[in-house]
Amino acid sequence: MQKIRVLIVDDAVMVRSRLSKILAADPQIEVAGVASTGQIALAKLSQLHPDVVILDVEMPGLDGLQTLSHIRQLDGHLPVIMFSSMTTTGATATLDALTLGASDYVPKPSHSSHGDDVTQYLQDTLIPKIKALSTKKPEKLSAQSPVSSSPVGSQIRLPRSTAEIVAIGVSTGGPNALATLLAELPSNFPVPMVIVQHMPPMFTKLLAERLTTKCSLPIREAIKGATLDPGTIWIAPGDYHLSVKKSQGIVQLVIEQTPHQNSCRPSVDVLFESVAKVYDHRALGVILTGMGQDGLRGCQQIHERNGQVLAQDQASSVVWGMPGFVVNAGLADAILPLDQMMSEILRRVNRTSPLVRQLDG
Repeated sequence: MQKIRVLIVDDAVMVRSRLSKILAADPQIEVAGVASTGQIALAKLSQLHPDVVILDVEMPGLDGLQTLSHIRQLDGHLPVIMFSSMTTTGATATLDALTLGASDYVPKPSHSSHGDDVTQYLQDTLIPKIKALSTKKPEKLSAQSPVSSSPVGSQIRLPRSTAEIVAIGVSTGGPNALATLLAELPSNFPVPMVIVQHMPPMFTKLLAERLTTKCSLPIREAIKGATLDPGTIWIAPGDYHLSVKKSQGIVQLVIEQTPHQNSCRPSVDVLFESVAKVYDHRALGVILTGMGQDGLRGCQQIHERNGQVLAQDQASSVVWGMPGFVVNAGLADAILPLDQMMSEILRRVNRTSPLVRQLDG
């Protein structure tokens, strides 16, 4: 396997040096070059032909967003991972970058972090994203070959009951996928929706605010003890697990910092498992684009209780990791492109659907 060629773009010499050392230590990665400014990076693209670009958000001259816009004009598919600070400014710029076509992002470690901690953090977060996004090293889903998407309808298992909740799990490529999906949500959506998007603190609050501008219903960062009423949409706060519980006939949100699951907090599995327990066969899980396999165990729980699971197809996913694992395990009731996902969700929560009446009858 050819090594993945990475171009590092950052105005700080210490950052370029540290990243170069960490990435070069991985046998599957080659640091093709470094650049201290956006202008230099653009000049090097045609010379180095990198497979992935690591791009600092805040730089003098051409900043990360401007550099990204130029990269997208030159190449619409080159994976670009934004490297942003854990500040409101950095989070806002990162979300802007994702809207402009960045593939993913990694928050910079804090200045107070020790050297070994920084190395471990970047090995655990940045390197897997480089490998998942590079076409030279597609993510391995399982020992079996990845399942190819079939025409819509050929893999759809018909619902036997209407869903009373929609739970969504998403990671890499998620902000844009959610923006596309939720823009189609009608104002009279009849059930609550709960979402886990793998993101750090601060990012999720800003994401909820941005999604609200595109959606006919308000999207809020989850609050402990909030009730799940029809048409309410909650997104898990960064660094907290989100789950649901039922007490005296009322379903409420639970927010807690229990241990990470699948190296994630929030975790899709934590949410989906609680949804399966509370809603049983009336649960609908939707697994969208993302690397890794968070959500697989939760989808298994929904499936075992005769709930429903929808998975995004490979062609429309940025990374077909999370949905790919679910599809390979045979848990998906339907495998759909993103632009057809909402219509299928609506069909399965619509209590007046002729199909549902026929099956329930």
